[in-house]
Amino acid sequence: MSLAAELKSAVTPRAALLVIGVFALQLLFITSYVGALHDPKPRDVPFGVVAPPQVSARLVGQLEALPGGPLDPRTVTDEAEARQQILNRELDGALVVRPAGTTDTLLVASGGGTVLSSALDTLFTRLEGADQRTIRTVDVAPASPEDFDGLSAFYLVVGWCVGGYICAAILAISSGARPANPERAVIRLGVLAVYAILGGLGGAVIVGPILGALPGSVAALWGLGALVVFAVGAATLALQSVFGIVGIGLAILLIVVAGNPSAGGAFPLPMLPPFWNAIGPALPPGAGTWVARSIAYFKGNDVTGSLLVLSAWAVVGSAVTLVMSSLRRAPQPTAGEPGAATT
Repeated sequence: MSLAAELKSAVTPRAALLVIGVFALQLLFITSYVGALHDPKPRDVPFGVVAPPQVSARLVGQLEALPGGPLDPRTVTDEAEARQQILNRELDGALVVRPAGTTDTLLVASGGGTVLSSALDTLFTRLEGADQRTIRTVDVAPASPEDFDGLSAFYLVVGWCVGGYICAAILAISSGARPANPERAVIRLGVLAVYAILGGLGGAVIVGPILGALPGSVAALWGLGALVVFAVGAATLALQSVFGIVGIGLAILLIVVAGNPSAGGAFPLPMLPPFWNAIGPALPPGAGTWVARSIAYFKGNDVTGSLLVLSAWAVVGSAVTLVMSSLRRAPQPTAGEPGAATT
């Protein structure tokens, strides 16, 4: 057999297309991660200003005019309200100005990402120094000492996402990417649900009681984990039911290539470029990371929107899987046709 014939036999057109797809996925992976993370800087950070009326308007204007637009400042009534808005995740920081002295207070929340709180501290140390003032930084929602750079919530969610799409991929590889009938689809979704419950519990116990990496309710993290795993797995099953084995690659594209760098894990959302900042909250890694940090450090505040995002992925993924499986049901033979039942 000639080399050309051997090559044609060894690499089928379908395999060649899959290899090309993997190559494109590789380039997109590099583009997404480097594009999102190579130059982190604060952009439009929701920020509060507590100061007397004659000072606050001028200060807000000065902060709005900073080069690069690092802050999105707004006036806050008093320090107590600023602290509450930070805990509600409406603000990422606040400056409390004390005109009677030379020291102002910067409120931050490293539980939402230590990189952002450090960036705010550096920014205001420079700004206050230029006005011959000093800054005292107070961490309203501090990250756990066992949670380096506030990354544990992100890695926990990444692990849940990996489990979700790998479980769905295994179910496809073992017996066909597309369920043969609705009953098979229901079985796959049922197996995925059991796996999600166990995976959610395992992750919550590991980061909580075993490693002590994240504070917060183990039960709440368990529920979140089950939802994240099922949402990602259901989305993967849906993509497989529509596109076949290529659906696994599309799931990786959505969750790993687009979702992970935009999740606000390594760098919180206000430090990401606009595109990644925009898509992150709508994808499972970003929604899951936001809720995990809220559970751990912000008393469970501001989780409704992200939970709805995860629920939408779960519901739509399940619905598409069931609808596509029903469309694949083989037609029953009619009387007189081969295979028809005889009486």
